[in-house]
Amino acid sequence: MLRFFYVIIMNLFRAPYMITRMRYEADHSQKFSEKQRYELDQHAIRIMCSTGRITTVCYGQENLPDEGGYIMYPNHQGKYDALAIIASHERPCSLVMDIQKSKSILVREFIDLIQGKRLDKADVRQALTVIKEVANEVKEGKRYILFPEGGYERNTQNQVTDFKPGSFKSATMAKAPVVPVALIDSYKVFHGMSMKPVTVQVHFLKPILYEEYRGMKTMEIAKMVKRRIEEAIAQYS
Repeated sequence: MLRFFYVIIMNLFRAPYMITRMRYEADHSQKFSEKQRYELDQHAIRIMCSTGRITTVCYGQENLPDEGGYIMYPNHQGKYDALAIIASHERPCSLVMDIQKSKSILVREFIDLIQGKRLDKADVRQALTVIKEVANEVKEGKRYILFPEGGYERNTQNQVTDFKPGSFKSATMAKAPVVPVALIDSYKVFHGMSMKPVTVQVHFLKPILYEEYRGMKTMEIAKMVKRRIEEAIAQYS
C-alpha cells in the first residue's frame, strides 16, 4: 500500500486540475469523443506509473480482433489490473466494476470517462440488467473488461482462483469473442510496503470465437479460459 499513498501524495498538486477535467469530460460526453475520453484515462495512468515507478509491458496485441466487439477476461490481482489493461489496449474499451469500489474520488471519474458499468453483486436483478446491457453494447462493437474471479480480496499473487460462470453470460448472449488476458505481477504494484520499481506483464491471449464455445455451458467456458490464463502465467512468469 506504500506505493498507493506515495502516488497520491506526489500528485496532490495535479489532483484538482486532473479530477476537474476528468469530471467535466465524463459529464459532457457529447462534447468529447470516446477516443478523447479514453486517452485522458490513459494519460492519468501514465502519470501514476511515472510517479510510482511502474512499468507495464504488453504482449499479444496482434491477438485482439480487428473488428467488432469482444470481452476481455483477465485474472484479478489488485487495484492496478484494469489500469494495466487500459494502458496496453490501444483502442477504447470499457469496464464492469463492483459498485462499492467505484464510489471513491478519481475511481468514479475514471470509470465514468469510459462509461463503465457498475455491478451490484447483492442485487440479482441489477446484475442481470448489467449483463444484458454489456451484451447489447458488445453486439454493437464495444469492447469490455470483465473480471471473472469477481474480486481480489485475497492476495493470491500469480495464482488464479475459480472463475464465476455467470461472468460469461454477456459473451454468450452477444455471441462475441472471448479474449483471455493473463496478468503477471500486477499484485506487486499496490501490495506491501516496497517502492522498488515493478514491472507488470499483460498478455492478450488468442481469442476464443463463438464458433469454438457455441454449445458449451458457461461453467465449461470459465474453466477453459482459466486454464489458458494459468498456462500463460506458468510460461511467462
